Amino acid sequence: MTTHYLPAFLLALLATFSVHALLAAEPAAAVQMGTYYGGKATEYPAWFKDSFLHVKEDIDEARKNGKRVILMFTQDGCPYCSALVERNLSQREIEATMREKFDVIAVNIWGDREVVGLDGKPYTEKTYSAALKIQFTPSLMFFDETGKTVLRLNGYVPPARLQAALDWVGGRQENKIAFRDFVAAREVPKQASGEMIKQDFFLKNVTDLRRRGKAARPLAVFFEQKDCPDCEVLHRRVLADPETREAIAGFDNVQLDMWSRDLITTPEGKRMAVRDWVRQLGVNYAPGIVLFDRTGKEAIRWESSFRVFHTLGMFDYLASGEYLKEPSFQRFLAAKTEHIREAGLDVNIWRYADEPIATPAQ
Repeated sequence: MTTHYLPAFLLALLATFSVHALLAAEPAAAVQMGTYYGGKATEYPAWFKDSFLHVKEDIDEARKNGKRVILMFTQDGCPYCSALVERNLSQREIEATMREKFDVIAVNIWGDREVVGLDGKPYTEKTYSAALKIQFTPSLMFFDETGKTVLRLNGYVPPARLQAALDWVGGRQENKIAFRDFVAAREVPKQASGEMIKQDFFLKNVTDLRRRGKAARPLAVFFEQKDCPDCEVLHRRVLADPETREAIAGFDNVQLDMWSRDLITTPEGKRMAVRDWVRQLGVNYAPGIVLFDRTGKEAIRWESSFRVFHTLGMFDYLASGEYLKEPSFQRFLAAKTEHIREAGLDVNIWRYADEPIATPAQ
């Protein structure tokens, strides 16, 4: 098989025709399920805290020991979670910082263990994850001594960025410097040169991002910066995928330099510099993609490492309207995966556009 994902309209047709086939067609041989690639089992470090999942008590205990709490939201078979453990936590400085300054607690977003939230109410792991609107795994929530969320990382970030987060939160820097500025001091060249990567689907010279009229289209804002290796990966190895480009074509797509002082009108109708809007949104990394619906309301965002499957899924989640019916992006992806496989097509959730469906690494 060479197709790893079906556009939304084809999936709708497939569902319709399958019903008519059951009613009118002669019995046919069952379609063989497509193969699922990319899932990876993850063994979390023994030094993670074995918690009773009473979050306030965990925070109080950490405070007494001069530490802070990280809740790490995971799920079984998550390749991004595996990457976090194998690529990030295996690095000596990251492990040392985590063990010295944090109590790390893993929470399975589909788990049934009881969690007592900061509001004192009982949840299961999955209902607590839903209440916190966890859409990606791994997601890391960093808490201060009062239970305030100091930082939230939605999805996998590479080692250098995780180390920056640990240093910023562990060093109690939140009242001294904004996290995005802390990261920029490490990552952004003082004299950033060159130009950002252009795409034919980016609108040119657009400064008013409001959604107006019945014919308004959803909006995708690509926050990037110059001299950005991760932006290069996004453009060359993800956005090059034909089906992803087809999905993106249904949006108004705007590329913005996240450090620009140019003025724009936001979807909410506020006039401000791009860099101020980025700060208001809480976008910390480049590249970051924020999707807005036809009314100008943010629907979903991603500013972690991108691969084809989840990027395409994010656009389809909004374009199909499923974000209004299914609040969990992960449930949407799981259902989509099953529909694709039931059609006899393979799915590889860990694939770049320049890689085959099945790779030796899988």
